[in-house]
Amino acid sequence: MATSGEPSQVLRLVGELIKIHRTRAGLTQKAAADRLLISESLMGAYERAERIPSLEFLGTADRVFDAGGALCACKELVDEEKYPAKFLDWARLERQARVISAYETMLFPGLLQTEGYAYALYRSRKPAYAEDQIVRHVEARLERQAVLSRTAPPHVGYVIEESVLEKSLGGTAVLREQLLHLLDCTRRMNHLTVQVMPSHQHTHAGLMGPMQLMGTAEGRSLVYVEAQGGGKLISKPEQVGDLFDLFGILRAQALTPWESAELIEKKAGQL
Repeated sequence: MATSGEPSQVLRLVGELIKIHRTRAGLTQKAAADRLLISESLMGAYERAERIPSLEFLGTADRVFDAGGALCACKELVDEEKYPAKFLDWARLERQARVISAYETMLFPGLLQTEGYAYALYRSRKPAYAEDQIVRHVEARLERQAVLSRTAPPHVGYVIEESVLEKSLGGTAVLREQLLHLLDCTRRMNHLTVQVMPSHQHTHAGLMGPMQLMGTAEGRSLVYVEAQGGGKLISKPEQVGDLFDLFGILRAQALTPWESAELIEKKAGQL
């Protein structure tokens, strides 16, 4: 993953390939942008390696420019620019997952974050990111959210600590927008369940910290835990089984989805 403000060699290569195939297709940047339904400035930023192309863009551009798979072949390289090495496998598996669950203690789940909340999160990072790095991280996070609207979406279930709903990261307006977005998602997506762990629940099964759980398309079960300094992917069946059981207990101890929706709506109305 690129860590400095300067474009990596990989991004420069991908940008040059985009430009070469656009030119071979006889399209100006503006004409290509119009065909791809993006702005001309974004088209130029991709070619200059100032922005990381989305996977959707690479697939569409490959077809529009008749690149013969050359741009699609860049998808894995681009993935490596977006995510930390320890999270890369998880991000790739997530796109085809059957089940996605998480217990969140500090932040709203990444798949449900608004753009404003994601920007506020990355701007709070210490040591600070450069602005172009923040943009890249936010774009990668928002791109991951496509899994929620794919054909045959995964079943998604979250347990979120009540304190997360009160943390005004980015300010009151950002928090209110995030709460309303969370509420809207629970109402629109019948494959999504959100439960709140109330603060008055003085003890419960999740006191050891947050975790993300996944059931893959191949039938595997995996858990990702994150802490200061990095994350860890857990795949040993006995460990994974214990953590899935623990998450089941957490869901039983949390408010019901309906009670949770009422609480989220109430907190949004108080802002």
